[in-house]
Parts: sequence; structure tokens; C-alpha cells
Amino acid sequence: MTLQERHKPARKGARSTSLLRPLDPVRRRTEDVVERIKSQITEGQLAPGARLPTEAAMMAAMGVSRTVVREAIAALRARGLVITRQGAGAFVNAEANRQPYAIDPDGLGSLSSVIEILELRTAVEIEAAALAAERATAAQLKAIAKAAATFSRAIAHGDRAVKEDFDFHFAIAIATQNSRFVGFLEFLGGVIIPRQSIRTFEGKADLQQRYLESIEREHRLILDAITARDPRKARDAMRKHLVNGKERYRRLADDV
Repeated sequence: MTLQERHKPARKGARSTSLLRPLDPVRRRTEDVVERIKSQITEGQLAPGARLPTEAAMMAAMGVSRTVVREAIAALRARGLVITRQGAGAFVNAEANRQPYAIDPDGLGSLSSVIEILELRTAVEIEAAALAAERATAAQLKAIAKAAATFSRAIAHGDRAVKEDFDFHFAIAIATQNSRFVGFLEFLGGVIIPRQSIRTFEGKADLQQRYLESIEREHRLILDAITARDPRKARDAMRKHLVNGKERYRRLADDV
């Protein structure tokens, strides 16, 4: 197909919307990807259970970055429209219309809402860390350590490391041997990571790096406690990590 043919008007009666087409450069990237996929789902063009195109396919076709695609998928997952399966990709939720509860990412743009999410996580993840210390298999301990190392590499390259941060906490949930902890984090997705919702560090790379390095140190303490099979220390390390997160965001709101 030639470039001219690609830009011909759609025939009358033909679908004028397509998931894999370049985006209008004027709109915010993540919101545009979210709205496009959402409309494909609600209009039935993406059926329940259908697998979404790969990250690479969406990046190439829409002209967006990997970060934009991942943030859009996280937002759709938080709305209950999409589920993800590790190693398999993202799929349309077969029960998207029957979700009893959802956190709308559009409502997470304020400091108070981010703190609310951190408080919700605190109620769940402290015990998850303790259970992981008691129950994790050798392979699961290795997976938590690998996730921590991946996070460290990402921030060393100046990345915001939202996915890598989530993956660390998700690996701990898996190590609880309790599918409810896994389902809880899988349902919330990337919205549990505050910098997914609030762009606190735009234009402030040094501030972001210091913030991420403090998270890295706290991840290491959590990992050490779980590896040592010490539930009490694991609880304490996770509590400190999440409480510190709340305090950091309160301070950062004053600094920015």
C-alpha cells in the first residue's frame, strides 16, 4: 500500500477507526492510547478475551514510546478493561462490564489520592512481605532479587522505573503463595506506583534520581529480610518503605 493509499478517506460504511494507526500529535500520548483501546473494547472491535497487539506493534503503529504504551495498559487494567498475564501480554477482560470495584486513574492526579493508594497498599503489602519471608521458594526468592536488580539498572540509566518498581512488589505477592495478594496487585497494576499518576519530577532529574535511590535502598532492606526468612523484619521493612513513600510525597509537593 502506498503512502497516498493509506491517507485516502475511508469508504462509506467501512470502519474509520483502527487500533493500529498513527496518533494525532496534539493530544497527550497516554490518554490518547487509553481512549483508543477503550473505544475498541466498548464498541466490540476488541472482543472479550482478545489479546491486544504487542508493545512493539503499538509503538510502531501509533508512533509512541514504550513508556506511553505501558502506562496506557496500566490505566486500562486499573479500570478493569484489561488484564495482563506474565509472559503472554495484555488481554481484554472477559468480565469488564461486571467489575464491582475499580480505581479510575483519572482521579489519581492529586497528592491526596496518591496517599490514599499508599495507605491501601500498606494495609496489604506489610503482611504480604511477612508471608513471603515464611513461604517463598528458592526460585521465588531469586525472582524478587532479580526484580530488585532490574529496578537498580533502570534507575542507573535515568529511567522512571515504574514497571520495574511494580514488578518488585508483584514478585513479593507471588511469593506469598496466596493468589489473592497476586490478584490484588495485578488488578491495581501500575497505579500503585505514585509517579505513575503525579509527574512530580518533570524537569528535575536530580531530584528524581535521589528519590529513586532511596526507594532502591528500601527495596534492598525488604529483600534482605525476606531472604533471611524473618517475617518481623520483612513487615518492618515494608512498613517503613510505604510510610516513607507517603512522607516523601508530602515533602516533594512542597519542593516542586
